[in-house]
Amino acid sequence: MGRVLDHRPDQQPARQGDAPEPGYPDDAIARLAFEAAPVGLACLAGPDDRLVAVNPRLCALLAAAPAELLGRRLADLMDPETAAVEPGSGEPVEQCWRRPDRGAAWVMVRAGPRRDGQRVLVVEAAEDHGAAARAEQTRLALASAGLGDWSWSPASGEITLSERAAEILGLPPGPSVTWEDLQLRFHRDDLERARALIQEALPEGRAYAVDARYRRPPDDQEVWISARGRAQFGPDGAVAGMIGVVQDVTAREEARRALHDREQRLRVATSVAALGIFEWHLLDDQALWENERMWEIFGRRPQDGTISMTEFFRDVMHPEDKGPFRAAIAAALQGEGVLHAAGRIRRASDGAWRTIEMAGRFERDTPGGLPRRLIGVVADITDRRLAEERQTLLIRELHHRVKNTLATVQAIVGSTARTASSIESFYEAFVGRIMSLAHTHSVLTEDVWQTASLRGLLENELTPYADGPMTPEADGRITLEGPAVDLASEIAVPIGMAIHELTTNAAKYGALSGRGGRVRVRWNLEPEGDRVVLRFEWRESGGPPVMPPSRQGFGSRLLQRVLSTQVQANVAIDYAPDGLRLTMLAPMPKRNIALNPLAKL
Repeated sequence: MGRVLDHRPDQQPARQGDAPEPGYPDDAIARLAFEAAPVGLACLAGPDDRLVAVNPRLCALLAAAPAELLGRRLADLMDPETAAVEPGSGEPVEQCWRRPDRGAAWVMVRAGPRRDGQRVLVVEAAEDHGAAARAEQTRLALASAGLGDWSWSPASGEITLSERAAEILGLPPGPSVTWEDLQLRFHRDDLERARALIQEALPEGRAYAVDARYRRPPDDQEVWISARGRAQFGPDGAVAGMIGVVQDVTAREEARRALHDREQRLRVATSVAALGIFEWHLLDDQALWENERMWEIFGRRPQDGTISMTEFFRDVMHPEDKGPFRAAIAAALQGEGVLHAAGRIRRASDGAWRTIEMAGRFERDTPGGLPRRLIGVVADITDRRLAEERQTLLIRELHHRVKNTLATVQAIVGSTARTASSIESFYEAFVGRIMSLAHTHSVLTEDVWQTASLRGLLENELTPYADGPMTPEADGRITLEGPAVDLASEIAVPIGMAIHELTTNAAKYGALSGRGGRVRVRWNLEPEGDRVVLRFEWRESGGPPVMPPSRQGFGSRLLQRVLSTQVQANVAIDYAPDGLRLTMLAPMPKRNIALNPLAKL
């Protein structure tokens, strides 16, 4: 046919170049063949394949009048789900065409060759009349699942959308958009990923799936869509089209991201708090450790695997703590399911005993049903327990020290009052002794280990009387000679006050009362059995002649009684005429390591 025929025979032009059939004009033969054909015929023209002629059989198949079909595009008639494969001149292609009454007609379609921009389609009713019902069921199922179907034609480059797919993408249904235009609405990063997935799946004919961000018209709202598709191939093996489904997954993606954010916050919180996260499944007695902290607390490696609750009680928990721990679990199971328990475990990496605290909740399948699993956290509280014990010891130490200090102040007041000859002398002696006591306490509190340097106590009292460095090499008025010795608080206070009394006595009556007098102090640490003894020697020379005191004052009582009772020291005093001599042997107390805050460093 040089030109296609209209459905109206009286307006068809005569063909030229063909010999007419005898007895019939050539236009009459053409009209007769077109009108009486037992199959549906459609003549298409133009780049968008518009119907320019249809015969009665085709109108009957589609339950349409000629005027309802003429001028329409072929793509408008075809259902998107079956339009991906273009009909050719070979085997007919089964397609679903839309009737004007919105019904569906399943047909078999063959296409003639295209000549001068025109071609003819041969359309017959499909033999399997249940296909339409199945297609409709499929469409309903997709819509119920929130899915819209789409198809792509390589010939036109257009994507045909079902009503649901069009609603998801914010576009008109049918062949309303090309891939070139649609891809501009996808996020650039997601688009590159989608292209890579499609290119990878295309050669093998595999299905692909991609989630992407999409700007939906008309307001360009960003939504998440999930697209799935598969290529369709023609008889020659070339890609004849593509079909698939699309779904709006914005709510799912937002929920996933919210869950991810909550998990991240939880992981950060547990990491900062050094908490291990675990699950224990009761029925199969298996544990799941959720983070690295669990492995650190138990001293295990991932390749070692987790431990069951049976192994936990048998091999890991301290024997003395098994009973209370089991009782806590039983109480949680019988109560509201909330577990709080503590106990000691043996760490696998080094065999050390560590104290842990476990908190969690038992989950049940149904209210009142059997517990299914325990979800909880574990903390290593060993350092906290040690700190609590140390705090308790420090409080006891503080009580003891305050009690001793008050007793010392009381003794100072009483003894000073008894030996003072006037208010002025009482004030001078009392203030000096209190200041010495205060200095010793200040030194103790400034030191983390609660000790005082023996050299520091001596320098504090004797520096005002020195005429230069107080070293043996300087050979000055004051000489201090001995190793570094730190005095514990229980002996630092009485020894500090003894040094103050010796210095005060020397300044008033002894070697420091004149310019030519000297004081030499030597000390050393000497082992004695299982303990260490401090040897302390005070030597005065160059002062006025010394005589034993006629009465015993506070200084004498301090040197004799306080050092003997509080320090358990042996004190020997020699009132030699050329200068006072004092020798003290004081045992050094053993220190409680728990009181040292630097012991763990």
